Amino acid sequence: MTPGVSLPNRIAAAAALAALSLGMFLAKAPGLATVAGTTGLLVLAAALRAAWARERDLETVVAYVEALAGPRPQPLPDTGPGVQRRLAVAVAALHRGLAESGAQAQVQRETSDSIIEAMHDPLMLVAGDRQVVSANRAARGLFGEKAAGRDLAASLRNPDVLAAVDAVLAGGASRSVDFTVPVPVERVFEVRVKPFQNSRSAPAAARMVILTLHEITALRRSEQMRADFVANASHELRTPLSTLLGFIETLRGPARDDADARDRFLSIMHEQASRMTRLVGDLLSLSRIELDEHMPPDGRVDAVDSLRGVIAAHELKAAARRIRLTLSAPPGVPPVVGDEDQLAQVFQNLVSNAIKYTREQTEVAVTVSVTDGTAVGAGRMVAVAVADQGEGIARTHLPRLTERFYRVDAARSRALGGTGLGLAIVKHILNRHRGRLTIESKVGEGSTFTVYLPVAVEAAGTDGQVRPQPGGAAA
Repeated sequence: MTPGVSLPNRIAAAAALAALSLGMFLAKAPGLATVAGTTGLLVLAAALRAAWARERDLETVVAYVEALAGPRPQPLPDTGPGVQRRLAVAVAALHRGLAESGAQAQVQRETSDSIIEAMHDPLMLVAGDRQVVSANRAARGLFGEKAAGRDLAASLRNPDVLAAVDAVLAGGASRSVDFTVPVPVERVFEVRVKPFQNSRSAPAAARMVILTLHEITALRRSEQMRADFVANASHELRTPLSTLLGFIETLRGPARDDADARDRFLSIMHEQASRMTRLVGDLLSLSRIELDEHMPPDGRVDAVDSLRGVIAAHELKAAARRIRLTLSAPPGVPPVVGDEDQLAQVFQNLVSNAIKYTREQTEVAVTVSVTDGTAVGAGRMVAVAVADQGEGIARTHLPRLTERFYRVDAARSRALGGTGLGLAIVKHILNRHRGRLTIESKVGEGSTFTVYLPVAVEAAGTDGQVRPQPGGAAA
């Protein structure tokens, strides 16, 4: 077929050429004009008809091939049984094969993207100019939804990690660097930097690297927990152990036959042994809490109901000092996100401390309220305030009250059975719950410890299940 020439024009040209040839032939043989003319015309008509049909079928096949490039499926064209029909069938089969291959490739790409998106570890693809090409869901959750499309340094400001990325982009081997995210709770990651296009001959701008962040917080906390436990236990247990050994030696020697001394010493030894038991229990509890501090809970807790249980458990202890325990809560307090046992431990530590340090014949007031969280820079929160009427705490001590073993009056704290770990346990539990603790105190008037916990908000997950979500607590 001649490009740019339509089907009627091609047939007309063929007819003119045939007529000219026939006329030249008849001019040389006039006797055959009648018979040959008739025969020639019939042959010419048949040839023209065949040419027209062939050209028509070719035009149909061409239109079919052009239509296959569109988005809609095309039926097989109606052509004759000849070469054009076979050509149309072959083109249709080729198109169908290409479409199936493209669909399979698309499915494979979507599957790969889904797998990467669902990975637990954060993953980012970084180009040669250090621009983040893509980031999976875990990476966006860690660095923000706008992590992709900007320089890596805007999200990950660690010089060692950036230096490792630059080195691998320049053609170096894979590297691993530890990286710490300090807020809202310290988390430690092992950052693995690997070349995505490992071609040393490629220009730097064409190379890319893959960053995967593997969280090793639990491992680091476990190591630190062992070290802290040994250091704290050896320091805090030294005094009661020395006391026990001293009294045991006395009872085995000079006071062997002294009944009064034996009773008095045994009472002191029991007190010291009980203190050691409480100390070891608190140390183990604190270690377990710290180990899981980076993993927020996903349960729902009725704070008012939990407080009722805690107050009921402390009524006898309060009655022994003629202290009134009161609970005030408005109706319809929403549940909070949390671990029920750990939040009960928080409330128990605060109420127990208030009973210890308030004056006799006074009141320990527990008040529950719902707040917008502006006081602590967070979202909608449930606030639980525990107020005593004790001696109060000087302002200089307030920032250090949640430190391990920090005591305003060490002698009085030990005399009352304190281990110096109660408020440290409260702090770490609240860190895990993305909550807050505020302390207000006036010397001579008393102290108020207020716990803020994020409200549980119902939110549908990707599988359609409704789960509790933090109610907007600030990180």
